[in-house]
Amino acid sequence: MVEPAEHPSTGRPLRKDAVRNRELLITTAAAAFSVSGADVPLEDIAGRAGVGIGTLYRHFPTRDTLVEAVYRHEVDVLVERADQLLDTLPPDQALKEWMQIFVRHVATKRGMLSVLKPMLSSNASLFAETHGRATAATTKLLEAGVAAGTVRADVDGGDLLRAVGGICMSTDQERSDTSDRLVGLLFDGLRHGVGVGSSSGAPS
Repeated sequence: MVEPAEHPSTGRPLRKDAVRNRELLITTAAAAFSVSGADVPLEDIAGRAGVGIGTLYRHFPTRDTLVEAVYRHEVDVLVERADQLLDTLPPDQALKEWMQIFVRHVATKRGMLSVLKPMLSSNASLFAETHGRATAATTKLLEAGVAAGTVRADVDGGDLLRAVGGICMSTDQERSDTSDRLVGLLFDGLRHGVGVGSSSGAPS
């Protein structure tokens, strides 16, 4: 889900075609940033989205506003996917799949770092909001696994986010064999010693 669709200047709701263009620009920009970084020409993003550069600027007057919209969108996707996975998979498998999705999220964010890092440094509320939502999603997945007796109880959601993020930032490709293998090792660690320090007593 993309953040509420309103005109950046008037705050009025957008028409359906404008909403569609805005969502397309955000998803196209996310893909471009993950491959080419945040310095990719905005004209290229507009072209790939099949709209004119004027349409892009009507929705996103500056590169920073586009980067922020992409960042918020990626966090929205993370949070929504946590709920969807818990609805369709056993908790431990939902957590494993979500960790791989987070790897892709960090890969996209890494492409935006040149713009995103100073933005988050100067906008504490943006960082607090988005980081808090991602941490809450991680915690929900962990707690579901603990309740099912398939994930150890002594892991903090914030620590898990940092661990997965560190793995992704240390590898070169979004879905490289190295990152997949390291995320798998981390997941195995989450299952090791299940029942220790928890009331479930479930075997590992």
